[in-house]
Amino acid sequence: MKNKKSYVRLIVGAALAVVFCWLIARNLEWGSLYQTLAAARSGWIGMALLAFAVGYACRISRWHAMLRHDAPQLTRMACAGPFLASFAANNVLPFRAGDVMRAFAFNRRLGTTSGTVLATLFVERLLDLLMVIVMLGGALLAFQLNAATFARFGAGFLFAAALVILTVLLFPQSFAPLVRWGIKSISRFAPAIGARLLQEADKGLGTLAQLARGTTMLKLLGWSLAAWLAEGGLFYCAALALPAIVTPALAWLALPVGTLATLIPSTPGYVGTFDFPVRLAMTALHTNSVAAATAFALLVHALLWLPPTILGGLYLITHRAPKLHSELQTDPQS
Repeated sequence: MKNKKSYVRLIVGAALAVVFCWLIARNLEWGSLYQTLAAARSGWIGMALLAFAVGYACRISRWHAMLRHDAPQLTRMACAGPFLASFAANNVLPFRAGDVMRAFAFNRRLGTTSGTVLATLFVERLLDLLMVIVMLGGALLAFQLNAATFARFGAGFLFAAALVILTVLLFPQSFAPLVRWGIKSISRFAPAIGARLLQEADKGLGTLAQLARGTTMLKLLGWSLAAWLAEGGLFYCAALALPAIVTPALAWLALPVGTLATLIPSTPGYVGTFDFPVRLAMTALHTNSVAAATAFALLVHALLWLPPTILGGLYLITHRAPKLHSELQTDPQS
């Protein structure tokens, strides 16, 4: 049943990708698109790649800070390879295979457990969502836009949602009973799986509680803010690289809009489902042409997709992609 649902999701994602690609292609002036991309300034593209490097360095440092409690000898360089490899896998494989790989396939190398890594992934997603929601609310206010252009909510709702996420990050034990109740329900039908899940959940909840203490969460928030500002820099530099973009500041709106759009089921790499919302954001003020906004979306997509895919793929090749089963057998402290 689970495999059937996964394949249905994959088919739906592929269908949505086709629809969004059609929306992009219809009424598009292909000649203008080519001319816009051909006129791209290499210097600004280089600055965008530098911003990419800074952003990922901040993300790796954030993950390293979360893992250090259980693996104090772990270095940032040791985290970099598995981190980039997971993004490379997500970019080319379906079913969020990279997240599964990061949670289970590198534990022996990192000196940690799957429960701990799953907890860090959960915190990572919440921190990213928090930053994106705040950035979207700020952009809507700055450009005085009606949020209904993109969804049926306003800046006030976005900031309220951000406050809820922040509460979960600071007080993770508040939802621990709900997690344990869910696992106990599973144990009634599969005792062995439930026992393993409960063990990993306890480790994960312990990690969440540890991350919420003292100044740790403040540091994680700082790394998250720096990472997303750097990614915003990538978007902005990409806009400056295209002379046809009249209002490059809209890149700061395109960032949260495009990122939130990746929550829509799609193909690996978010083909179409990322590009069309980014184009919508870049034409929100009717100053940038459709061809220029489309060129911007394609350029940003390439800048976000190619570097982690190449670097993570090289890591998997040179370090030999670990076998998931063998890593689970040797999961430390499990």
